[in-house]
Amino acid sequence: MSAAALRAAMTDLSGRTAIVTGGARGQGEAEVRLLVECGARVLICDVLDEGAALAEELGQQFLKLDVTSEAGWAEAAARVEGRLDIVVNNAGIINRSLIADTSPDAWRRVIDVNLTGAFLGIRTCAPLMTNGGSIINISSNSAFSGHYDPAYTASKWGLRGLTRSAAMEYAGAGIRVNAICPGLIVTGLNADSPHLAPMIGMTPAGRSGTPDEVAQMVLYLASDASKFVTGEDFLIDGGFIAGAGYRRVAVETGIIKQEP
Repeated sequence: MSAAALRAAMTDLSGRTAIVTGGARGQGEAEVRLLVECGARVLICDVLDEGAALAEELGQQFLKLDVTSEAGWAEAAARVEGRLDIVVNNAGIINRSLIADTSPDAWRRVIDVNLTGAFLGIRTCAPLMTNGGSIINISSNSAFSGHYDPAYTASKWGLRGLTRSAAMEYAGAGIRVNAICPGLIVTGLNADSPHLAPMIGMTPAGRSGTPDEVAQMVLYLASDASKFVTGEDFLIDGGFIAGAGYRRVAVETGIIKQEP
């Protein structure tokens, strides 16, 4: 493939239709903007009404969608008017409490939104993807470790398993299913969080990620450039899971020399 053909494969989504959940702001908004810029028609789905303003700005549709609702997903399917090529299961919540402090209702709410919501999205949308396509589940690098929020961690580990199962089930239909696992991504929602500085200090890249960097991976997985990629996890975390703890030990013991 020539460089020009590769650029086209990676950036031209003309004629394609996408659903992005949790698309009203933050990481989801960045994903929506990039998909639209590359020519896709996007149904922006969120429980937040501010998604309507984004849709109006970009000339797209907005649906107020609770991803735990089967009826809501049925309405989303009806809105895409028969053609669907890309689904980004981006909607998610976090609980930030330990097992002893997490009520069963709080546990179920996180699992329902983060994991069951993606399951319902796949179950509803896959039959509409008659031209093949790409389903992208937004997991987390917490899905490779033991985050202090057990409900969130379990839901993100579960997304990795759901991704693999769905990839096998729908491969014959030409539908690819992959997971993106971001690390620390700073948005307006967490910019003042006390965990940012310690996390950045542990991240080998020495910084947090940006919503645009996650959106770029979404674009790759949505595009024809990734046609042979399915059932995979893509970490975007500045090397955190690769060995942040070992790196800190190496820095503190002088094995790795940091630039002043």
